[in-house]
Amino acid sequence: MSALFEPYELRDLTVPNRVWMAPMCQYSAAPDGPDAGAPNDWHFAHYAARAAGGTGLIVVEATAVAPEGRISPYDLGIWNDTQTEAFRRITGFLKDQGTVPAIQLAHSGRKGSTDRPWKGGGPVGPEAHGWQPLGPSPLAFDEGHPVPTELTSEDIREVVGRFADAARRALAAGFEIAEVHGAHGYLIGQFLSPHSNRRTDEYGGSYENRVRLALEVVDAVREVWPEDKPLFFRISATDWLEENGWTADDTVRFAAELSEHGVDLLDVSTGGNAAGVRIPVGPGYQVPFAARVRNETPMAVAAVGLITDAEQAEKILANGEADAVLLGRELLRNPSWARHSARELGGDVHVPDQYHRSV
Repeated sequence: MSALFEPYELRDLTVPNRVWMAPMCQYSAAPDGPDAGAPNDWHFAHYAARAAGGTGLIVVEATAVAPEGRISPYDLGIWNDTQTEAFRRITGFLKDQGTVPAIQLAHSGRKGSTDRPWKGGGPVGPEAHGWQPLGPSPLAFDEGHPVPTELTSEDIREVVGRFADAARRALAAGFEIAEVHGAHGYLIGQFLSPHSNRRTDEYGGSYENRVRLALEVVDAVREVWPEDKPLFFRISATDWLEENGWTADDTVRFAAELSEHGVDLLDVSTGGNAAGVRIPVGPGYQVPFAARVRNETPMAVAAVGLITDAEQAEKILANGEADAVLLGRELLRNPSWARHSARELGGDVHVPDQYHRSV
């Protein structure tokens, strides 16, 4: 049996294979009005195609827990009933295909209120559906970005509550896994790193203070998320800074703590919190960070980052570097990557009845 196509058990949930889809924003929701932030036909077609292609688990893109938590005005959200109900169509179809639906709960922090990437991705103001971003400290992400409003202690408590409310809605929407987004320089990651967190209260300074918000969010989500359902956390394992940044050693230490707080799997990425950083991008360039966490802590991990072919993915699992692989751009290019890879490796994967003539 191919390791890539072995089922994987998490709490009471069985994922049919280890080919998982990474969360990738589509920037395609309505920016305002009654359907603001709700998934639409584009999102349904996008996720349905990957489920029909045999993907074992799909993590729906960063979904904001509040309007000001969106990366762009066109992001998905899960702060109201309209959004919750609209997600049911997607989760229902994914389950019908044997795919496990997961959702990434997110808050953009100081990197919010930006345009869609194909429009340049720069900051936008109220005239383009934008807003004033928030952050742990009044430090802009990059030149040309606005200085965020520093969150007060009361604001932080509200953010924690927003994540819990979003998790309740995600459960009602039919998701089987919730993932807390602590990566890529968004709000929780901003608190983790001394590069972006210059606070002097209980949420800044020491490592213990900088991880406080993340653990409070995890605890709040875990409290409302059923005991039999898994909870993931996505992290940037390093800021890729030589000093004054979040490091791989911090990630290993934090992973052990997350495990104690009820997180079942760490989704290991890197970067995104410091502008202009040179990252040594190459095939599987982030896998070593996942491997360290898996080998040095009790935490299960999923690896991501330029994983593109079946033999490469199989080797990552066979070598014990990760428990699953998350594919991003490759699944954009080929929605049926899992089915094609199963044929190549001799694995079994779900094929819809309508597609059996293609096997």
